[in-house]
Amino acid sequence: MEIIKTKKSRRDQIDFENLGFGEVFSDHMLIMDYRDGEWSSPQIVPYGTIEIFPAMCSLHYGQIVFEGLKAFYTRMGAINIFRPEKYHERMNCSCKRLCIPEMDSDLFMDGLKELVTLDKEWIPRKKGNSLYIRPFVFATDNFLGVKISETYRFMIITSPVGAYYKEGINPVKLITPGEYIRAARGGLGAAKTPANYAATLLPAEEAKKKGFTQVLWLDGVKRKYVEEVGTMNLFFLIGDKLITPPLEGTILPGVTRDSVIHLARDWKIKVFERRISIDEIFKTAKEGKLKEAFGSGTAAVISPVGEIQYNNDRIIINKGKIGPLSQKLYDELTGIHYGEKADKFGWCHFI
Repeated sequence: MEIIKTKKSRRDQIDFENLGFGEVFSDHMLIMDYRDGEWSSPQIVPYGTIEIFPAMCSLHYGQIVFEGLKAFYTRMGAINIFRPEKYHERMNCSCKRLCIPEMDSDLFMDGLKELVTLDKEWIPRKKGNSLYIRPFVFATDNFLGVKISETYRFMIITSPVGAYYKEGINPVKLITPGEYIRAARGGLGAAKTPANYAATLLPAEEAKKKGFTQVLWLDGVKRKYVEEVGTMNLFFLIGDKLITPPLEGTILPGVTRDSVIHLARDWKIKVFERRISIDEIFKTAKEGKLKEAFGSGTAAVISPVGEIQYNNDRIIINKGKIGPLSQKLYDELTGIHYGEKADKFGWCHFI
């Protein structure tokens, strides 16, 4: 692996006490190209611009996938990359759906570890902050015409980050999308590709203008079954049952979602992956059975939901406060991230 180090680090220019999310970037990035049927050796170079042609096909036809994972400094001083194998597995699933060559696990992991190690001083020490890692791959052939590219570029960039939502661990407010849909079966809903996020931008902007944090997406056919938030999977604690929408090809198979399910079942909580309608949520809320609602995602970890608006109706969940299960899950996951709690599932990858 060729490594070209930056001549002067930009780290001293960054206020690590007041980090936003994805606004500043570490000193180096990884680049690897695919041509003639194979991936080349990775190269790590100083973070900066890349040169592309205007006819690069991914700019026109969207043959791109990306991932997002995190690295943490533990209380013992080790670096923990959380569940990288699971993120690599999901990236390959997205690549398959977008006709992009899959990547060998060792190649992915070696490049990831080398880059994080090189820029380890960019990993924030403050609890609640982390190093966000963004692998992505895009088609690089130059043509105008809808077809599969023969060449690709894989890159990893990293960014020291704080909380994703300005609310932090405080409850967020959601609103259903009205006329808009995000995905339908057979489409790209389960792939982490820019098209999924582009479809959410206008509804999310309209939601923010109304004072809401994000959109609560419903299914694209009947417009009644809850699916996900734009950046999170969703869970509802109804009575003693934890319910989350099933993976049926329209929502992203979240790694944090998977972690929550593992933890909840380990705690002997009844977990159900099933369809749940917005009407059921409102009905159980008004009956006093809906105890908590929360989102899960790499960026936010656990984000409690305090309010949902659907048409002209509105519910407040747990008096607009974080619930005990949401808090316990957040504490457990962040405790594992920072080496404060035991990693009984083997999720931590230390370097």
